[in-house]
Amino acid sequence: MASHIVGYPRMGPKRELKFALESFWDGKSSAEDLEKVAADLRASIWEQMSDAGIKYVPSNTFSYYDQVLDTTAMLGAVPPRYNWTGGEIGFSTYFSMARGNATLPAMEMTKWFDTNYHFIVPELGPDVKFSYGSHKAVNEYKEAKALGVDTVPVLVGPVSYLLLSKPAKGVEKTFPLLSLLDKILPIYKEVIAELKEAGASWIQFDEPTLVMDLESHQLEAFTKAYGELESTLSGVSTIIETYFADVPAAAYKTLTSLSGISGFGFDLVRGAQTLDLIKGGFPAGKYLFAGVVDGRNIWANDLAASLSELSSLEGIVGKDKLVVSTSSSLLHTAVDLTNETKLDQEIKSWLAFAAQKIVEVNALAKALSGQKDEAFFSANAAAQASRKSSPRVNNEGVQKAAAALRGSDHRRATNVSARLDAQQKKLNLPILPTTTIGSFPQTVELRRVRREYKAKKISEEEYVKAIKEEISKVVKLQEELDIDVLVHGEPERNDMVEYFGEQLSGFAFTANGWVQSYGSRCVKPPIIYGDVSRPNPMTVFWSTAAQSMTKRPMKGMLTGPVTILNWSFVRNDQPRFETCYQIALAIKDEVEDLEKAGITVIQIDEAALREGLPLRKSEHAFYLDWAVHSFRITNVGVQDTTQIHTHMCYSNFNDIIHSIINMDADVITIENSRSDEKLLSVFREGVKYGAGIGPGVYDIHSPRIPSTEEIADRINKMLAVLETNILWVNPDCGLKTRKYGEVKPALENMVAAAKLLRTNLASAK
Repeated sequence: MASHIVGYPRMGPKRELKFALESFWDGKSSAEDLEKVAADLRASIWEQMSDAGIKYVPSNTFSYYDQVLDTTAMLGAVPPRYNWTGGEIGFSTYFSMARGNATLPAMEMTKWFDTNYHFIVPELGPDVKFSYGSHKAVNEYKEAKALGVDTVPVLVGPVSYLLLSKPAKGVEKTFPLLSLLDKILPIYKEVIAELKEAGASWIQFDEPTLVMDLESHQLEAFTKAYGELESTLSGVSTIIETYFADVPAAAYKTLTSLSGISGFGFDLVRGAQTLDLIKGGFPAGKYLFAGVVDGRNIWANDLAASLSELSSLEGIVGKDKLVVSTSSSLLHTAVDLTNETKLDQEIKSWLAFAAQKIVEVNALAKALSGQKDEAFFSANAAAQASRKSSPRVNNEGVQKAAAALRGSDHRRATNVSARLDAQQKKLNLPILPTTTIGSFPQTVELRRVRREYKAKKISEEEYVKAIKEEISKVVKLQEELDIDVLVHGEPERNDMVEYFGEQLSGFAFTANGWVQSYGSRCVKPPIIYGDVSRPNPMTVFWSTAAQSMTKRPMKGMLTGPVTILNWSFVRNDQPRFETCYQIALAIKDEVEDLEKAGITVIQIDEAALREGLPLRKSEHAFYLDWAVHSFRITNVGVQDTTQIHTHMCYSNFNDIIHSIINMDADVITIENSRSDEKLLSVFREGVKYGAGIGPGVYDIHSPRIPSTEEIADRINKMLAVLETNILWVNPDCGLKTRKYGEVKPALENMVAAAKLLRTNLASAK
């Protein structure tokens, strides 16, 4: 019985790639240094899978930024502004597309389906001159082969690539992106031909858009694409891989009817209904890559249950055609549980990171072949039983409080217009008030202080003194810049979710459980293993300390329940909405304590609300109902004069704008610049928004500093579709990833633009 891994984490067990990338971007190391780190990581990944007994080891899943950008490079689809003139695309062009540079903005970045991973959105149009611009897929296959590992090269499929793209600036929004299929297939043919020549016997095409609600002409594009590639693929076996959800019946029929394809991969963890389609008919003689080991969560597989499921599938597709696989790439999990030397042993026994999931996949494959490791299966069964019976998982009081929420929709008693009037009387803000999103740069010194405090190398008194000094510096800078509503900069927080999870019951934390979010940005998701409650206040001390340093309003900064949920590894033994309601009650306690402490502006970030939207439209309403309800629970009890902000970023929000309105926040700040002001189109189309709103005026993920004129132009575009009295001026997102040398001039220009427009508006009256 064969085994297969869809993809693997790239950063390395100690985030080696992250540090190599940042050193290269800062000019402290060379391209050769970066390539050496990358090559060492790739070698260790391939050898690890090969040594574990995996038959189908993937290659070309490593990336310096993201796999969609790699495909853009492969196709030579470089936007003209980057002045690429042909030849192999190098780091300068590649990273300019990903991050921008001193003079050019980056390409749009958005969430990869319903994950916290991001990809760079291709910008396409009828005039794009596609050409073979990157030989990465072939080079990495040869690299692995030279190490003695025969891999399965993985390519983002041509149809999904186009469906995930957007029309470039200046191209009609209605431009049919699939019309470019005939232009990109010749390049795919070149890549396939080179892979075959290099000795590849299998090629994997990732076509994850097949799990979405596709129209008939979109499904026909798959038939056309793989029909066109069939002759080129002759002589090589081909997998089409899907993941993250059920494959709809029409898509399943299209997919399994494709000629020239050897096997099909399905997510049987999040796509359990796909099992019914397989049982209803699977093409004879084709391989089924059965994704039974969860690629997106960190819970140990229930090996007995998976083995039973695989045995039933074996009867349908045949023993020699069933391949045990992960449900998706392991990119979305932490790397290796053996690095967690301080994690509670009972909880640790319930978990499996990427390295352990490889072992699970191989153990299942061997068991199906009659080589069951009885000791391994027995230990797994004991861990499963321990988790189900552990008293630390369930809290009856929390469960009752969450269950009681279902009788109300938890809306504030006064409408938002009246609340804004009451808040303005108290806050006395100018028109076009300025603010930032929360975090300020995380300096080397600041990280050292937090690290030494955690290691007990400095006392709590020394730690508090250092953090207060940092807050004072941030407050003073904002006052000098003349920002209207201040933040304390979050110097006490390494991560917005980790910080809260560490202070909530029901959460566990890793030392090295890092997961890539985008580029070099890694997060360490908390593990929600049990019922959630808040034993003590979490932010009141720091928020009141910051407010005491200024007479201007100081925002209390919280992460919302939906974002904490979506950015954690969530328990899989109860519905997600039940866990979310528990978190909402904990945040509600914190909001009310902040208000009692005199904080009049409280921001409850829901950056990941859109990210959690199910991929199928039929499931949207249920998710949005409980997600929006969870947010409203957090602030239902505050006074009209307390201003509730929320923040969202790096997703497509236009299709959920009515749910955003239904959140009933007083002010929302929302990413806008990096996505080329896509958000504003919804207001041009007639949607009325009555609460305060701050579409971001500049992209914080690029080192580029926008001019006052550029920001003023953006604000003017906003004023064309939004009322002056509700518009706020702010960056796209938090500033923690930037340097002060970039932040200060950018904010200076932002405030200057707001003041310029205030003057213009006043003189126009």
